[in-house]
Amino acid sequence: MSASAIPIDFEALFEIAPCGYLLTDRDGRISRGNKTLANWVGRAADELLGLRFSDLLPIAGKMFYETHLAPSLHMQGSFTEVALDLKGRGGAKIPMLVNAIERRSEGGTPFICFTLFMAAQRRAYELGLLEERDEANAAIAAEREEGELRERFIAVLGHDLRNPLASLASGLQMLSKENLSERGRKVLGLMDGSIVRATGLIDNVLDFARGRLGGGITLNRDASEPLEPMLQQVVSELQAIAPARSVDVSYDLDVPINCDRVRIGQLLSNLLGNALTHGARDKPVRVQATTNERQLKIVVANGGVPIPPDARLHLFEPFFRADGHTSGKGLGLGLHIACEIARAHGGTLKVRSDEVETAFTFTMPLDETQEPST
Repeated sequence: MSASAIPIDFEALFEIAPCGYLLTDRDGRISRGNKTLANWVGRAADELLGLRFSDLLPIAGKMFYETHLAPSLHMQGSFTEVALDLKGRGGAKIPMLVNAIERRSEGGTPFICFTLFMAAQRRAYELGLLEERDEANAAIAAEREEGELRERFIAVLGHDLRNPLASLASGLQMLSKENLSERGRKVLGLMDGSIVRATGLIDNVLDFARGRLGGGITLNRDASEPLEPMLQQVVSELQAIAPARSVDVSYDLDVPINCDRVRIGQLLSNLLGNALTHGARDKPVRVQATTNERQLKIVVANGGVPIPPDARLHLFEPFFRADGHTSGKGLGLGLHIACEIARAHGGTLKVRSDEVETAFTFTMPLDETQEPST
């Protein structure tokens, strides 16, 4: 049997449709309602006749309908999927989604068609979504608070660790003036190197925590003092830690440099320490610092296995290690802090890595009005 041949009882379809139907005049007085809606509200269908649509609503819903929905319906001709509660038997509230459209009969008399759908499941679903959203927001807020507390703890801990390290460094300096055996001096050098590394780690942790807490990398720029002595000191300190490694140094700094010399020294220390740790043992590390009229450039390069392209994309992120391991020397903060120091000076830090060498290049404009790069 074709679809067009199926007999359709429109009267029965109206009465037992899976939604509620109401026909009212322009003032909302009900002229007809189907059995589905009558059953929902616990009335006989003929009991709906003569009532106004607003009579089926609780007081709050009636006020909303009379002051907002009805005027909007008369002006715009319709409204769709408005959430309203109907009054059921015993005063129970029945969640509904209500649609209405204003039409005219063949004689020109205006009337309103209401279509109502049970919305209990949808309301429960929406409430569930709202609860999940609130729970997620609460979890995010708690995690953020915990993260800030952890970072403040790290900052305080790093600050407090500086004092005992300073005492150890002073003690080692006093011991270095004593008459020590060759073995004693070797042990003293190893201890001094450990203090230098620990100090560098603490500086990186403090800078990272300060940046996360909103302070950022602070600078004390000064063009009156030369930069080269600071760079020489950094290279000497790290060479003392790794005396077996060769470092080729080249300086050509012939113009004043308006920078934070301590911070630039920290940047070089992080780059050189990284090169000494990961570079090939049988190849020298190259350190080159040059200036021209426009910029300062510092290059730190080493031989060895090239850094994979995928790792290069994340190299300057905090706690990232190119070898994929979280254990071993360092915290994975050195390159991140070096990059932040470069940005604070309005400069950039870039990496190039191939079979010949891995080179980190820091460039900084010599124009002191240059804003930090983004």
